[in-house]
Amino acid sequence: MPDADKNFDADAFYKALADTVEARNVTWKAVSEATGVSVTTLTRMAQGRSPDAASQAALAAWAGLNPADFVKLPGKRPSQEPLSAALTLLRADPKLKPEGATALEAIIRTAYNQLRKCNK
Repeated sequence: MPDADKNFDADAFYKALADTVEARNVTWKAVSEATGVSVTTLTRMAQGRSPDAASQAALAAWAGLNPADFVKLPGKRPSQEPLSAALTLLRADPKLKPEGATALEAIIRTAYNQLRKCNK
């Protein structure tokens, strides 16, 4: 059985959490208070350490993240294509006007397709 901790992308989880903190315009101290996760644990996560299961669950619930999305297993396919998922989320953002979402979509689609070609 694979080591679950080695399959969990703690860095990606932390980045998604940090994006949520920034988008909500809150402090890490406020995150700590809202979730019960210590500031020390949040600091360790910023340094690349995985949180314990209870902290991970509390942070995921607060941020609306699915921890399973950050697990990399051989043969595991995303439920939705990554580009499609990202663009769907941007189009659903109530803070973006439709023309802003369209502009971002063009930029992201172009960059994604270009970088995808570089990895082939």
